[in-house]
Amino acid sequence: MRKTAFLIIILTIISKILGFGREITLSYFYGVSNISDAYLISSTIPTFVFALIGTGLAASYIPMYNKIAKEGGDLSANKFTNNLINLIIVGSTLIIIFTLIFTKPIVKLFASGFDNETLGLAVTFTRISILGIYFSGLGYILKSYLQIKGSFVAPALVGLPYNFFIISSIVLSFIFDSVLILPIGIVTAFMFQVIFLMPSLKRNSYTYKATFNIKDRDIRKMVYLSLPVIIGVSANEINSLVDRTLASQIAVGGISALSYASTLNSFIQGIFSLSIATVIYPSISKMAVNNNMLDLKKTISKAISAINLLVIPSTVGAMIFASPIVSLLFGRGAFDDQAISMTSYALFFYSIGMFAVGIREILSRTFFSLQDTKTPMVNSALALIINIILNIILSKYLGIGGLALATSISAIICSILLMGSLKRKIGPIGIKKISISFLKVTFASILMGLIAKLSFDFITANLLTQGISLLISIIIGLLSYLLLIYLMKIEGVDVILNVVKRKLKR
Repeated sequence: MRKTAFLIIILTIISKILGFGREITLSYFYGVSNISDAYLISSTIPTFVFALIGTGLAASYIPMYNKIAKEGGDLSANKFTNNLINLIIVGSTLIIIFTLIFTKPIVKLFASGFDNETLGLAVTFTRISILGIYFSGLGYILKSYLQIKGSFVAPALVGLPYNFFIISSIVLSFIFDSVLILPIGIVTAFMFQVIFLMPSLKRNSYTYKATFNIKDRDIRKMVYLSLPVIIGVSANEINSLVDRTLASQIAVGGISALSYASTLNSFIQGIFSLSIATVIYPSISKMAVNNNMLDLKKTISKAISAINLLVIPSTVGAMIFASPIVSLLFGRGAFDDQAISMTSYALFFYSIGMFAVGIREILSRTFFSLQDTKTPMVNSALALIINIILNIILSKYLGIGGLALATSISAIICSILLMGSLKRKIGPIGIKKISISFLKVTFASILMGLIAKLSFDFITANLLTQGISLLISIIIGLLSYLLLIYLMKIEGVDVILNVVKRKLKR
């Protein structure tokens, strides 16, 4: 599992770097404008719609597949998969028809502050981009299928074709002066994600068959398990919806600034938190099916400690260097000083909850593996209420930053609640040990941040440009952090070092 996690982190970094290229390309050609706002909303809507359903189905699909395979064999589990895929195609068709009929009110729901010009543009974009949910929905299940089979490479690299076609569409839309190419690029990108998975599916003996049985007992049970997940995920998506709606009212380009900051924040989460969560989920699902609670607890404890070890220093670094990072990555073309200021301001506050989002991912998937989807739903709903209240209050005083801070606080509260709920459900999971490790990592990260900031100020003032100074300072900070956690003998360091040594020997 450790080797796989390390590999997935490396592959995710590659995919995320290209994802940054997508955001940089958009910011270069369109900056924080009404076109970028309309485009981001049109790309958000199909993602939002199927994130609700797709994430819920994917979360309950893995434990259900393992259960069916254990009781009836792989043929029964594959038949179940085909039936689910066909139901998703039918459901996607109904969602598309509904969206095409009510596009304008749906867009207004996502961005109530748009003026008539931006609203009209967003409506046109959305009527094209919504077709992408066919492929988005299939992608959730097909990636989960491959993860069950122990094939993590293709799902980890699925962002490569997606980002390639998004970047191409942005460039082409500018060259040919046709903004309609932007939403067409979204649909094309979703489609090629599925095409990219096909060779791996074939190698793992997946064969599609036109099976359709809405009354299937396993499907009904999975839908029953999925509903709380969908409600829980909807709470997270509604958080983003509220953020974007308020951002559209705070400033022109507010949605874009918030989106760019969220992308930077998600970069770290995707590399570390989601990679670890993705790798352990099939394993802990099997442990839960076999009632192997001892190994399950050990795996969860190690996963949380690993996330703290990797994400907390990233949090500190993002907070200290928010403005230089945004300037280095986006500060060119149409992305002016105001855009840099707005985006870095949001990034600072988003970073505060970065570690909590990672822990929440691990804990939520633990409950899903235990076929308890209600507990994460209740916790997410409570976090949603807190987020909305804080959004309204903090945005009045901190503007865009207040929206990001509200998201961070709600994520922290949600992770704490989930931790307590899991302890009550399966017994002690080593919270004391995790807490001690957390404090040590936090202390080491703060020292790292101070060293990196002093290095940055010195190098910038005396020698080099800000961009080069930032890269050198990050390297100095990373080396100092590695030394600190080694000297402090923080749990998990030896594991990382051993994996790196083995990779270098090869």
